[in-house]
Amino acid sequence: MTRTPRDVTDTELKVLQVLWRDMPLTIRRITDQLYEGGNASHYATVQKLLERLEAKGYVARKTSGRVRLFTATVDREGLIGQQLQATADKLCEGSLTPLLTHLVQEASLSSEDMRAIKNLVDELGKKKRKCS
Repeated sequence: MTRTPRDVTDTELKVLQVLWRDMPLTIRRITDQLYEGGNASHYATVQKLLERLEAKGYVARKTSGRVRLFTATVDREGLIGQQLQATADKLCEGSLTPLLTHLVQEASLSSEDMRAIKNLVDELGKKKRKCS
């Protein structure tokens, strides 16, 4: 499903990270994972964050009796892709090349990272040749 990317705050991202590890979850379980010994104000904060994420389309709620269960509707890779493309649209007229070039040139990549990037580029090149 394509959707217009919406910014995710750092705190909203923490909620998504909890959901990506284990879902579906109740507000109480999410609160317990984010705030050890969480109190009523922490619970209210998580509830508000879930409402915001739901309004943005990143979280879905299912009610079963009195229990509300929450799941992420976007996975980590999907969110990364949406946010990178939004950044490319904003800063680079839609091109991902300047972003990727900057990341590769400025990051301290391990030999393993460089090998993985090279393998990815090689695989993409093979797929492109097969389609031509």
